[in-house]
Amino acid sequence: MAAKQYIWLNGKFTDFGNAKVHILTHSLQYGSGIFEGIRAYQSGSRAAVFRLGDHVKRFINTAKIYSMDLGYSEKELTDAIIGLIRKNRLQQCYIRPFAYYDDTRIGLSTEGKKISVAIAAIPFGNYFQNKGKGISCKISSWKRINSEILPPHAKASGNYRNSILASQEAKASGADEAIMLTTNGYVAEGPGENIFFARDGKLMTPPASSDILMGITRDTIIKIAEEKGFIVEEREMHREELYIADELFFTGTAAELTPIVKVDGKKIGSGKTGPVTKLLSDALTELVTGKDTAFHDWVTLV
Repeated sequence: MAAKQYIWLNGKFTDFGNAKVHILTHSLQYGSGIFEGIRAYQSGSRAAVFRLGDHVKRFINTAKIYSMDLGYSEKELTDAIIGLIRKNRLQQCYIRPFAYYDDTRIGLSTEGKKISVAIAAIPFGNYFQNKGKGISCKISSWKRINSEILPPHAKASGNYRNSILASQEAKASGADEAIMLTTNGYVAEGPGENIFFARDGKLMTPPASSDILMGITRDTIIKIAEEKGFIVEEREMHREELYIADELFFTGTAAELTPIVKVDGKKIGSGKTGPVTKLLSDALTELVTGKDTAFHDWVTLV
């Protein structure tokens, strides 16, 4: 991290160490914050922010679902992110917009409570330590939340308690990550990742109806795969289909494209990163760093 780093907080650049909240802050007590995750990759001497507009729109949509008035327009948030990357002099980073109820009064009600908006931009590497060799997963006993419980299409802090329980269970069993099922028993996603299944030359991924977050990296991989001639199906998947897949992988802003080589102790395909996974991973890398201009409007150079 550079010697001097800043957080954008309510329209101002604040020293990284001074961006603090009170212990009784509503969103700390009740998990009522919302957030977004964005990556910027080094492209020459500049930072290339991937699908910045789509991420900002999803952040605003999450706020709308939870009836939060952010007080900032899409352009103002976009400009704040670009300004923060420049201020922190970063060429690659993870960007975390976050909105929260900045109020210390006890009680669930959000009425009349101030909403603060913060943006952090910090250096960030691989999310999974074993990403290069592929990771192992365990199908969780914890089911994925659905729209009758909490809106899974929103990136809200409280939603991720569900994810944390699943991830803790997986790691306690010796796996790297969990795979979560819907309450109907279909494959949903990882705790913070979408999942793809390759078999017989086709690529499959669970649909919106499987209680998934509609991932931006997921959408990217679908479009890359289709451009390369793959048939991509969005359909419900049974857990046993994972065991007989030729290849499995996770996608996500943090996870990028991470191969899954074992599920519930069963080797997936060859037990190594497969050719489809490698092809799509390499294509994603070319795209996010601005080397592939097929989707040039997805990259914002700073």
